Amino acid sequence: MAERIRIILVDDHVILRQGTAELLRHEPDIDVVGEAGDGQAAIDLVGIHRPHIVVMDVRMPGTSGVEATRHIRETWPDVQVLILTAHDDDQYVFSLLEAGASGYLLKNAPITELVKAIRQVHAGESPLAPSIARKIVARMTAAALRTPASGGEAAMVEELTERELAVLQLVAQGMSNRAAGEALFISDRTVQAHLTNIYAKLGVTTRLDAVMTAIRKGLLTLES
Repeated sequence: MAERIRIILVDDHVILRQGTAELLRHEPDIDVVGEAGDGQAAIDLVGIHRPHIVVMDVRMPGTSGVEATRHIRETWPDVQVLILTAHDDDQYVFSLLEAGASGYLLKNAPITELVKAIRQVHAGESPLAPSIARKIVARMTAAALRTPASGGEAAMVEELTERELAVLQLVAQGMSNRAAGEALFISDRTVQAHLTNIYAKLGVTTRLDAVMTAIRKGLLTLES
């Protein structure tokens, strides 16, 4: 029997948090092991329960989602953080990703998208709301234009195959392994194999790092 995904929900809106928890409890592979109304309470619960994933809001009283995310990722690197918030301001998006968040969803997403994102994070993927993915690509493209790749970095382009670049482009659009595989007519396992090779060549360990590094090195652009 597959391992159930243990999660903690963090949101200062009690009705929304409890409603989300109740909906998630209907999923056969997800266990809500704790709920918190602020960042410090979330940190305390993670220390007790050691969940697989913390579903984290951003703006809360006391310790913010950004501070809590940074503390959790530094203290328990095996615990992933999935952001679920109404806020898509650049200051929050990039602060949270830099703090180590593994994904970023907006609260206008249906519950089915949240369930899908939880499973993706547990599988090592980085789900992003489309608007968040565009922000990341735009920011990194602007940085690449300001700082052209050096000769050493440009050589990295030759190390990636055409198929690996195609996979990277789809990942940059926020696609899951399955969606990218369907677009390229390959299996999701083959997509993961390509990503593993890409990580090794770029010297990164996550999908977000791969996309950001690829854009900085000139492998991807906004037009891609």
